[in-house]
Amino acid sequence: MRDSGILCPIFSLPGPYFSGHARKFVDFLKEAGQSNWQILPLGPTGYGDSPYQSFSTFAGNPYLIDLEALIDQGLLSKKECDSADLEEDSGSVDYSRMYEGKLALLRRAYSRSEAENTADFKEFAKENAYWLEDYALFMAIKDAHDGAPYDAWEEDISNYEPQAVAVWKRDLEQEMGFYRYIQYEFTRQWKALRKYANDRGIRIIGDIPIYVSADSADFWAHRDLFLLDERGRISKVAGVPPDGFSATGQVWGNPLYDWEEHARTGYDWWIRRMSKCIELSDIIRIDHFRGFDEYFAIPAGDRSAVSGHWEKGPGMKLFDALSEALGRTPIIAEDLGYVTDSVRKLVRDSGFPNMKVLEFAFDSRDSTGAMEYLPYVYGRNCVVYTGTHDNETVRGWIDSILPQERQMVCDYLDVRSDDPQEIVEKMVRAAMSSVANKCVIPLQDYLGLDNRARINKPSTNGTNWKWRVKEEALTPELAARIRKLTMIYGRLTDESSAV
Repeated sequence: MRDSGILCPIFSLPGPYFSGHARKFVDFLKEAGQSNWQILPLGPTGYGDSPYQSFSTFAGNPYLIDLEALIDQGLLSKKECDSADLEEDSGSVDYSRMYEGKLALLRRAYSRSEAENTADFKEFAKENAYWLEDYALFMAIKDAHDGAPYDAWEEDISNYEPQAVAVWKRDLEQEMGFYRYIQYEFTRQWKALRKYANDRGIRIIGDIPIYVSADSADFWAHRDLFLLDERGRISKVAGVPPDGFSATGQVWGNPLYDWEEHARTGYDWWIRRMSKCIELSDIIRIDHFRGFDEYFAIPAGDRSAVSGHWEKGPGMKLFDALSEALGRTPIIAEDLGYVTDSVRKLVRDSGFPNMKVLEFAFDSRDSTGAMEYLPYVYGRNCVVYTGTHDNETVRGWIDSILPQERQMVCDYLDVRSDDPQEIVEKMVRAAMSSVANKCVIPLQDYLGLDNRARINKPSTNGTNWKWRVKEEALTPELAARIRKLTMIYGRLTDESSAV
């Protein structure tokens, strides 16, 4: 079935409390005739504020909790929330304000809440105990060490020794209670938002990073699932090899999985992880899907990827185990980057739709590889994007590519003017008109914004994950324009057609 959607992270929404405007955005999507809302990972952000470097792959980000809901519960006053000064007019997220102001408000709400005594909370705590207890303890110990990573803690608790774990649990029970509470509140709010979207014909496309952060409860409490040296420390880390974009490659620093151990457990950890994702999303985009075929392993401590090498991943064994345990899960395979025949085979064998990014179709440095991103070679079982959160906006991209590449774009799209905005509009039309079953357009491209609205520039820190849309930009006129394109190109579904 043909349909379409918009990519917009939760943190990019307007309003002082992040998720407070989420329902308004769902209403905008409905008015625009869309069927999907693609977001980024929902986990609590760690290093660099990146949603791909989270303190837990199971937990939700407390920054995304809607304070208005807590006001409605009588746990906070509007005056208290306003005095935290979480809103700003710069169109950019200030994470330091979130860390200092919003967490203080959540602690205040927790001190006034009686949620822990309710049957609903107790059921949540029991159902999520597998990850919740480790996460709550991890964060409580981190707070007790002024935010230091686990490997800077005392050796016994750093190594997750059972006796030390028991002592810290006893001493930090109150602080653990706070972290259990905010996960309960996040989950309660998010499920209500998802239901609101589903009731209006909007599906949530979630995002699951293939790897976990080294500074996470996942790695700290389950080190046996990762590749370690004889001292129990990370032996190899994730990244990508040198290529035309980087002479030294990229070192991501994430610990790599011990796939033999995962297989021995019947992929239990992955089944639990995917089950949690299904609880929060309707469709799941798996980041760096090619890593399940082969992954690039770099010796821990190396600052470049030059010494790295490829190793074999679990392939279809993992997805067969997931399918047997959870049934057929709607997944989008992010197979971008260095794609080999074996990666293509894994995508075919899985049956998952893969991704096509139009910006990649005009790369003069790799004309052969670029060909597969041109719409006329697509199959139907794919998802087309103008760009992703890791790419430049189309408006910014037009100004940064080589003159010969810009000419290729103009020739392909039949653009005969010097107006870059026309290129943006025709790129959107090229994606929408393609045979791809699903089309997802970043909100910035519908707005024609330049790279000041870019979400992420990989391998950089300081400016990423901050862009926010102005409320006045989400106009009925924009919704009507998007809806018209959706109708023209046959992506208006029965659910999205009803206003």
